[in-house]
Amino acid sequence: MGEGKQGTIPPDGRVVMISGANRGIGLSIARRLHADGYRLSLGARDPAKLAAAVADLGGDVLQCRYDAEDRPTAAAWVEETASHFGQIDALVNNAGVLRAYPFDQPDEDQLDEMWAVNVKGPYFLSLAALPHLRATGQGRIVNILSNSGLRYAGGVPGYAMSKFSAVALTHVLRYGTWEDGVRVCGLCPGAVDTDMSRTNAPFPGEKIDPDTVAAIVSLVISLPNSASIATMPINYALESVV
Repeated sequence: MGEGKQGTIPPDGRVVMISGANRGIGLSIARRLHADGYRLSLGARDPAKLAAAVADLGGDVLQCRYDAEDRPTAAAWVEETASHFGQIDALVNNAGVLRAYPFDQPDEDQLDEMWAVNVKGPYFLSLAALPHLRATGQGRIVNILSNSGLRYAGGVPGYAMSKFSAVALTHVLRYGTWEDGVRVCGLCPGAVDTDMSRTNAPFPGEKIDPDTVAAIVSLVISLPNSASIATMPINYALESVV
C-alpha cells in the first residue's frame, strides 16, 4: 500500500491491534481508528466488558481475550487476528496498570504486576506480531507510555520504573525492526482523564482528554516510513521533560 495524496498512508484495509481496548485510552483509540476506516482487532482481559464497550462499533471489529500476565494469550491473539484478516499492519500496546505507594514502602506484588503488564506484556506481544508487521513493509507499533517514563514527579515509584523500562523497550524495538520497514513510536502523555488516573494517582487540575491521545495515534500510524517519531511527550501542564 502506497502513500496517500498528502504523504500519509491511507487506512483502507489496514488492520490494527489494540490492547486494553475496553476502557480509557484504549477505547478512545478504538473508536477513533474505527471512524477513520481501519479494521480492528481488540484485546482485553475480560471479553464480556470488551463486548459491552464496543457493541456499537459494528463490522470489521474482532474481539479477543488478551491478558498481559498470561503470555500464551499474546500469540493466540496474534494468530486469531492474522487468520481472520489475513494481515496485521499496526499494533497499539495500550494495556497498562498503575499502582501508587511510597517509594520506601514497596508492595512487591504490585511491582511485579506493573513489570508484567507495562514492560513484559508489550515486549512479548510485539515479538508475536512482528512477522506480520514486517511482511507489510510499513508495519507500525505504538506504545502508550507516560511522562513518568521521562521524568519522576513523585508518588508512583514502581510505575515510573516500569515506564522508564517501557521507553527503553520502544527504542529496542525501533532499532531492531527499522530495516524491515517497521516504525515504532512511544507516546508519553501526562495525566489523562481516565478511571485509572483518577483512582490510583489523582493529579490536580485539567487533564488530557483520551480522545486527544487517540487523535495522535491516528496521525502516527498514518505517517510514511520517512517520517518516524521515536518518542513524544504530551503535556497537560508546563513542566520539563528530558
